[in-house]
Amino acid sequence: MTGYRGPAPSSRNDDRMSSNEAPDPSAPTGDLYWDPFEKSLRVDPHTTWRRLRDEAPVYYNDRYDFWALSRFADVDATHRDAKTFSSAHGTVLEIMSENSMNSEGMMIFLDPPDHTRLRRLVSKAFTPRRIGEIETNVRALCADLLDARRGEASWDYVQEFGALLPSSVIGTLLGVPAEDSETVRGMIDLMFHIEPGKGMINDTSMMAGFNLHSYISEQLALRKGNPQDDLLTDLVQAEIVDDDGTTRRLTAAESANFAVLLVSAGTETVARLIGWAGLLLAAHPDQRAELVANPALIPNTVEELLRYESPSPVQGRWTTREVELHGQRIPAESKVLLLTGSAGRDEREFPDADRFDIHRQMDRHVSFGYGIHLCLGAALARMEGRIAIEETLLRYPDWSVDADQAVLLFTSTVRGYSKLPIVV
Repeated sequence: MTGYRGPAPSSRNDDRMSSNEAPDPSAPTGDLYWDPFEKSLRVDPHTTWRRLRDEAPVYYNDRYDFWALSRFADVDATHRDAKTFSSAHGTVLEIMSENSMNSEGMMIFLDPPDHTRLRRLVSKAFTPRRIGEIETNVRALCADLLDARRGEASWDYVQEFGALLPSSVIGTLLGVPAEDSETVRGMIDLMFHIEPGKGMINDTSMMAGFNLHSYISEQLALRKGNPQDDLLTDLVQAEIVDDDGTTRRLTAAESANFAVLLVSAGTETVARLIGWAGLLLAAHPDQRAELVANPALIPNTVEELLRYESPSPVQGRWTTREVELHGQRIPAESKVLLLTGSAGRDEREFPDADRFDIHRQMDRHVSFGYGIHLCLGAALARMEGRIAIEETLLRYPDWSVDADQAVLLFTSTVRGYSKLPIVV
C-alpha cells in the first residue's frame, strides 16, 4: 500500500460544517489512503474506514510509518492483548516513538505491573456505589444548565451544556473548587489545541498542560494539611506496593499526573458524546419521539451513540513482537492505530451498521476499549450521557441543528462537535 505525499495536514480542525462542503483539493484520490490528520476526513471518515475494512484490514501508512486495524474483531483482540500491543510508547500518534514514555502516574501510558498498581488504586473512586451517590447531583446540574436556557430560541448545546456538565462532574469528584471549574476547563480546552504540522505538541497546548499540572499540584499540596472527602485527598493518602514489596505513598509527580489525566479525559470525551447525542437525535426525530414517550430506551441509546460515533475513534499501541494478521506481517517495534470508530461500523459485527438505531441489540462495542485499559470512567460517562438526554428531552422534546454554524472538532484521537447551535 502506498502513502500519500502532499502538503502537510492540520492535526486538529475547528471548522464550520455543512453536508455539501467542497472536498479538500489536497485530499488523496484513487489509491486507498487514510491518516488521522487528513482534512478531507473531517466530515465523513466512515467511507474510507469501510474501504479499509474491506480492502486493507491491516493497512500501512508510509508517510507517518504506522499500521492501522479497522475491523471490530481485530480492534477488540488487540485491546485484550496488552503484552503484544503496548501502551508504554504512547497512545497518540504525534508522541509515539521507540522510547518508552516513562510517565509517572499517566496510567494510559503504562503497562503491567505499573499500570496494575495504579489502576487498582484509582478504581476505588469509580465504583458503582460512588457513581450512584453522585447521580442526584449530576441530575441537578443538568437541570440547572438546561433551565438557564429557557426562553432562548437558539443556544449552543455543547458550549452551554455538553461541555459544562462533564467538567463540573469530574471536578467535583476530584475536589476542584467550584469557583475554579471554568478556569480548569479552559486549561483543558487549550491542552487539545492543535497546530498544522505540529499536532498537539505545540507551545499553546504544552503551556496549558503545564498550567493545569501546576494547579493540580497546588491543590494536592493543600490536601496534605487539610484533607477533604474527594479524590485529590485519596491520591495524597493512597499507598501502593512496589515490586520489591515496599509500601509507599504516591510521589507528587504520580499524584499530579494521575489527577491531570482524570480531569482532562473525563471532560473532553464526555463532551463529545453529548454533542453527538444532540446532533443524531435531531437527525432522527422519529427515534427522538420514541425516547420522549419511553425514557427506558435511553440507556440503550447511549450505547448506540457510542457505537455509531465514538468520541475517541483512534488509539495507538506499540508492538512488542512481530504479528501476522490477514496474511500481513506487522514488524516488532511498530506503531499500530486501533480504529475504534471504524470497528463500531463493522458490518461483520453489527448488521446494517451505518444505520443509527436506538433499538439495536448488541453484546458490546469497543468505544471504551477493552482489557486492562478499559475506560476507568465508563460507568460515569454512561450515567452522564443518560441523564443529559433524559433532562434534555424533559424540556426540549423537539429541536433542530443550525448546521451552518456547527463546528466539528477533531484531533488524531478525538472527534466530535465543539459547537452545536440548536433551534428549539
